[in-house]
Amino acid sequence: MRRTIPVLFLLALLFANSDLTAQNKHPFIEILDSGMQTSLRGLSVVNDNIVWVSGSNGVVGRSSNGGKNWKWITVKGFEKNDFRDIEAFDASTAVMLSIGEPAYILKTHDGGESWKIVYENKTKGMFLDAFDFSTPANGIVIGDPVDGHFFMAKTTDGGETWNSLTTDERPTANTGEAFFAASGTNISLLYNQSLFLASGGVQSHLFINNEKISIPILQGRETTGANSVAVWDDYRKNAGSRIIIVGGDFNHPDSTRLNCAYSENRGRSWKQPHTAPHGYRSCVEYLSKKEIISCGLNGVDYSYDGGKNWSLISNSGFHSCQAAKFGTAVFLSGNNGKIARLRIN
Repeated sequence: MRRTIPVLFLLALLFANSDLTAQNKHPFIEILDSGMQTSLRGLSVVNDNIVWVSGSNGVVGRSSNGGKNWKWITVKGFEKNDFRDIEAFDASTAVMLSIGEPAYILKTHDGGESWKIVYENKTKGMFLDAFDFSTPANGIVIGDPVDGHFFMAKTTDGGETWNSLTTDERPTANTGEAFFAASGTNISLLYNQSLFLASGGVQSHLFINNEKISIPILQGRETTGANSVAVWDDYRKNAGSRIIIVGGDFNHPDSTRLNCAYSENRGRSWKQPHTAPHGYRSCVEYLSKKEIISCGLNGVDYSYDGGKNWSLISNSGFHSCQAAKFGTAVFLSGNNGKIARLRIN
């Protein structure tokens, strides 16, 4: 006679095995490169082999073998510029932004050997913070407020040309509210074109397609607020329901006060972790629906349960972390040319 295993028992077994799998995972950080004197905030991981980084002093780095070797380039004519974000499409093609003033977006088609200016803005006070692409063609760049509205421009041709959005198309900024150019990740443009923006400063909000949402993140000073937003995009109709935000106060890198919040219903309500990340965090990235990595000035944290609890896996500080668009590799970048890769025993 065939026996039927009770459904509740199967569920209990499933969760037990899931917990056991998490317990058996031991993520750690492998330092790959520390030779360049540049602060690397721009990071783009195309696949498990192709990785680009960008930073201060006009420096760009590229690896084609998973970080084992790097080709370093100082962009001619931009030796004093700070490239805070980069978006790579393959081993040859990438766009990156220089914050200002003036603000520039550059593009290369030959692996970084040469760059052309595809956008220039000499407006006084212009400061570009980050951009994101939903497809190789469609992208949006954001910047600090101009005339009370956050600056935004979009491209539909892979960054060859950029068109500024009108005032009515750009969200309003409250007094003391801006964006942080900390890791290029306070913007997330989903495949379905939903746009998520996380502001910081004296006031801090999440914007979803221009809707302003209050968030329980530390704020009140210019150094506080949200630095990074990650959205779980599974290419379904409900894409964007899971959101996580990190930040804090970069003047107090060890403080865990209000440095993380997550939502499971597209920002209608928010929860805070039972165990928070272990300090100010400048970047956060979903690796799966439940597994998340976050980094900041004093270390790297890992969550197995969707952001409810965080474990410190490294005391080494980083600005940015990113998972491969096509693959499983996860890389990090930081000060003094420091680059690392997430490994799991």
